[in-house]
Amino acid sequence: MPRPKSAVALEDVHWSALKSLIPYLLEFRRQVFLALLCLVGAKVASVGLPFLLKHIVDDLDAAGGTAAAIALPLGLLLAYGFVRFSSVLFGELRDTIFGRVTERAQRRIGLAVFQHLHRLDLDYHLNRRTGGLSRDIERGNSGIGFLMRFMVFNIVPTLVEIAMVVGLLWWNYSVGFALLVMGAVVTYIVFSVVATEWRTRFVRELNQAESQSSSRAVDSLLNYETVKYFGNERHEARHYDAELAEWETARRKNRLSLFGLNAGQALIIAAAMCGAMILAAVHVTRGDMTIGDFVLINAFMMQIFIPLNFLGFVYREMKGSLANIEKMFSILDVKPAIEDHVDPAELTIRDGHIAFENVRFGYRPDREILKGVSFTVAPKQKVAIVGASGAGKSTLFKLLFRFYDVTGGRILIDGQDIRAVSQDSLRRAIGVVPQDTVLFNQSILENVRYGRVGASDEEVMEAIRHAQLDDFIAQLPEGVDTMVGERGLKLSGGEKQRVAIARALLKRPPIMVFDEATSSLDSHSEQGILKALAEISREQTTLVIAHRLSTIVDADLILVLDQGQVVEEGSHSDLISADGHYASLWRMQQRERSIDAISLSP
Repeated sequence: MPRPKSAVALEDVHWSALKSLIPYLLEFRRQVFLALLCLVGAKVASVGLPFLLKHIVDDLDAAGGTAAAIALPLGLLLAYGFVRFSSVLFGELRDTIFGRVTERAQRRIGLAVFQHLHRLDLDYHLNRRTGGLSRDIERGNSGIGFLMRFMVFNIVPTLVEIAMVVGLLWWNYSVGFALLVMGAVVTYIVFSVVATEWRTRFVRELNQAESQSSSRAVDSLLNYETVKYFGNERHEARHYDAELAEWETARRKNRLSLFGLNAGQALIIAAAMCGAMILAAVHVTRGDMTIGDFVLINAFMMQIFIPLNFLGFVYREMKGSLANIEKMFSILDVKPAIEDHVDPAELTIRDGHIAFENVRFGYRPDREILKGVSFTVAPKQKVAIVGASGAGKSTLFKLLFRFYDVTGGRILIDGQDIRAVSQDSLRRAIGVVPQDTVLFNQSILENVRYGRVGASDEEVMEAIRHAQLDDFIAQLPEGVDTMVGERGLKLSGGEKQRVAIARALLKRPPIMVFDEATSSLDSHSEQGILKALAEISREQTTLVIAHRLSTIVDADLILVLDQGQVVEEGSHSDLISADGHYASLWRMQQRERSIDAISLSP
């Protein structure tokens, strides 16, 4: 299904994203207030330093190199050291106190994105690229930390400090100094904003190139075996190198644009400081100002332009951070295609009766997969669904589990429309053994325990025995503590399937769904597991999607699906007697088994 574009346009950096950070600041009002007090203390001390320095120089100049030169400014020197230390101390305290606010915001927003990704529907995850998505989240979270630290306690305080210095220069000296400083500051800010806006597109191009190259690498490594099967290492390397070439070009553009920005800012600062020093020197030669005043002007100019230069860096990084977090915030803007009602009911399982009533569905509007499917599964009954590939068998399970919603008809469990109950309560009631089993990169024990995370080791081991997995585990040096590797790649297909069966057995829900649950098993293992499943089926409502017809001959009801419709239903013997689709499939599979048996005989 085509997914609508996110509300956040990628052509523009949205400052409105900063509003999302306000709730995280308000959560720690006390810490923010204390940090602001430390900020005020640091700025007052910082502005007072040039005045102390002026009086020290003037006192030394007045002493004329006599012995009094040591005694006269001693108090001022000690005060200068104390104020400078206070400025640094208050700044460190501010950063330390506000650090908790920043870290908590990163934690909360990171968790919100993670939870939101799990709430999004299957269609979203089938179309996403894992490598690029993980990079977007990582960069976005780092960008939030930068914005929280520097926006609140660097940009606004620096502008306030500049205003204070300009006012003091005007009040204590002449309007010329104030106008020179103000003109330089305005020129610097305007240049920085314009140049940074210009180079933001290079930052975005670099981020996109990084995401694409990362996605390509992750996708290739996740399909390592497929690459090896077809000997396509060079093909993959060529594609990855093409992605890296785009990254290299984007990186070069980003670096050159940064050079132009830094050079322009440095020129403005150098010209302003040089102009202020020339003006101050003229006043000293006229006798209007003392040497201490000259030093004060120099100190103030350094005090303004050093943080202003830092402000330029902060603004550049803020724009980069906003470019980074816009994609992460856009994830939060994506609405799940499958959502609960405002106040959904909890699914109540009494008997486990399932009913499909005239169900219609298509993954695309122009291609309908299910065309009015109706059937019922009685409580504690085992119902099998068979049919050719593409008939819609697995789609029925995805609809029951609400990975998608029906486009017509309805699905009921004990008379409750599954669209009216919460997805959480629905999925708690259904155990699943999927056709394609993907495991976590943890031990076998923990992968099985995932079926019911609070289960004891004894309960996990019992599920392992029911899944015919204990003999295999006994042969492993580390037993149940053996790590299965990423996505379970260290295990064979049959071993992974048995882990999935054990996991579902441990859950023990009232409804069980087996989607080709024994397709990767050998005949001996299959018979043992079928026996265990037969015992469980007597206690639960069971829906089996099967390819091997030999695994469902004991089913209470068999449904034959063809072209999205139920064309036959009945028991195994009834369907064989009817000599229709099912009987044709049965004879074909029996012939295949006979041919395989002959080919394996000595």
